[in-house]
Amino acid sequence: MSVTLKDIAQIAGVSTATVSKVISGKHQDIGEKTIEKIRKIARELDYRPNSLARSMKTKVTRTIGLIIPDVRNPFFTDLARGAEDSAHERGYSLLFCNSDDDLNKEMEYIDTLTQKQVDGIALAASVKRNRKLEEGFRISVPIVTLDRDVYFPGVRGHIHSDNESGAYDAVKYLISLGHRRILFLSGDLTIRVSKERLEGYRRALTEAGIEYDENLLLGGPFSFEYGYEAMRTWEMDPEVTAIFCGNDLIALGAIKALKERRIKVPQDISVMGFDDIYLASINTPGLTTIRQPSYELGYATVRRLIDVIEGVDHSDSTMVIKLELIPRESTAKPKKKAALG
Repeated sequence: MSVTLKDIAQIAGVSTATVSKVISGKHQDIGEKTIEKIRKIARELDYRPNSLARSMKTKVTRTIGLIIPDVRNPFFTDLARGAEDSAHERGYSLLFCNSDDDLNKEMEYIDTLTQKQVDGIALAASVKRNRKLEEGFRISVPIVTLDRDVYFPGVRGHIHSDNESGAYDAVKYLISLGHRRILFLSGDLTIRVSKERLEGYRRALTEAGIEYDENLLLGGPFSFEYGYEAMRTWEMDPEVTAIFCGNDLIALGAIKALKERRIKVPQDISVMGFDDIYLASINTPGLTTIRQPSYELGYATVRRLIDVIEGVDHSDSTMVIKLELIPRESTAKPKKKAALG
């Protein structure tokens, strides 16, 4: 049988209300000796508060949900860690869901989390969206999105990286090394993140007086497999001396395929990524990339969400996080070379 507040009150010789105040931390009007006595009895009896009963009474569970599209992607793994740390610091528990980059599964998880009476949801959305379906989907808890856009009504905040400037810095760096013909091996070109990175790519080319060539733009999933397959099968332009990739996984896949084709990185061609996942620093060669602070993105998203839950006012519900260029061994000055095989 579980221990109740009444049990503790009887042993301590105080009222149930006094025990309740001590357990909940609202004991400003209670003496230190009484507080310590009640806490000692609670420990000895191994008292566990009934969080479900409390949440039914207060409508607050101090639990939030986090939905991400792909737990296998180290970017989202680090993001989840930041979200968890942020929640823990504020006294909240985190329920974690992986949508497999599927909108229907994402919506099912939102329903499930709502039924579990979470106080709010942090959402890293799946790539494919359905505006009509989303706008008709009613959600009774606040949502803060990160990285990708959604059409759900009532979103209370959005945290994202400065993708345009990050891509601009990446391509500008490649140009500074002497590269003039740069392939952009992008992620999914239908989503805002990729569109912004394409804008940065084009801006850097324009400023350098290099004409944009749509033949040097390829798009696909943000995956190692896509980068590998693209470079394994693409009939490469012999004038291409550098590849800018939509994320590090694409870049690492591309490097593997290039090695199999006996094309050396960076001696024959430079490769640059985006994210700075852990694998970027331990790959051979080390991957030059744009550091996207995934941990900070997760941390900031949950902080914003809890502020909304607790009624903290925000004049601007959008936060843009700046990015950083990380040079490593996968990029170098181009050399005159024969056609690639």
